[in-house]
Amino acid sequence: MEALKKQASKLREQVARQQQAVLKQFGGYGAYDNVFTDEAEIQQHQRLEKLFTSTRAAKHFQRDIVRGVEGYIVTGFKQVETGTKLSEDSKKYGAENTCTSGSTLSKAAMCISKAWYQMEKERKEMLSSLGQVAESLRAMVMGAPLEDARHLAQRYDRIRQEAEAQAVEVSKRQMRARESPGNGDIYSKLEGAESKLRELKSNMGRLGKEAVVAMASVEADQQRTTLEKLITVVKCERAYHQKVLQILEQLEKEMVSERQRVEGAPLPVMLDSAAPPPSYEEINGMHESPTISQPIKTMEYFLAEVIQSFQAESDVELDLSIGDFLVVRKLSSNGWAEGECRGKAGWFPSDFIERRERVLASKVAHVF
Repeated sequence: MEALKKQASKLREQVARQQQAVLKQFGGYGAYDNVFTDEAEIQQHQRLEKLFTSTRAAKHFQRDIVRGVEGYIVTGFKQVETGTKLSEDSKKYGAENTCTSGSTLSKAAMCISKAWYQMEKERKEMLSSLGQVAESLRAMVMGAPLEDARHLAQRYDRIRQEAEAQAVEVSKRQMRARESPGNGDIYSKLEGAESKLRELKSNMGRLGKEAVVAMASVEADQQRTTLEKLITVVKCERAYHQKVLQILEQLEKEMVSERQRVEGAPLPVMLDSAAPPPSYEEINGMHESPTISQPIKTMEYFLAEVIQSFQAESDVELDLSIGDFLVVRKLSSNGWAEGECRGKAGWFPSDFIERRERVLASKVAHVF
């Protein structure tokens, strides 16, 4: 529709110029042959058309930003709900975990719960800031300054069309006056038409200037405000992602530290300097070993989990792998323990295991 109006305006200008050129060529009064060929008025009209097109495009762009931000906010709050639910579920598992083989996963779940809660809090703050951006741009799209400026431009366009039609009327009456010289009635009507044309020209010039000033002001405000709001959007996104990155980095440190504590416990100082495990004779009291001065404690059997791998170096020692479960049957005060794992029995460092009160049945099946 706007393209058709623009094309029609150009056609009217061409017709008016052609009419004035014909009238000028064949003589006559010619006092108004410059109504629409005045360079200043043409430049003003062209600038107003450009301003109208520019402000309309900026208005549509602002509307697109508002719709995009609003859609982003709706999606974002759905993510907040999902993240908050996941945080609550993780916290529940961490607080109620009944695992018998350790609390590592429980601690990790609590850490993740805290991190998700913090991230979703940051997301809500970002979405709130984006909502303010959308409100500001929406108010500008629907604001009075833009509508008032557009109304001025439309009034100017209507008066310009009236002036075009009146210029044609004046030209016709000029031709009649030439054809009927001395006819007072014709000259009287010609003077009335010329007076009306002068009035339209005056109003057109005044409205044109007012419309140009108003539209230029709106255009500048649109450009400045829209750029500021886009920068605000970028800053909000950047601040959110920076904070989330900090939260995730801290979470990773905590979880990796806990895993290293469980799986990468330092080797006890015993591989080279500790006394060897008790011999068969010493275990069964057949004779006393010169290397073993500590008593062997016979106690009630218990289940334990291997927390540090151990490589047997003799027939009486038992290979251990992290995560294995075994039955501990004897403990020696010099740092050794005796037990059975995967159908094999032998001695191993007692610091390489941790006692477990409850173990899954599937794990117990691998002990014997």
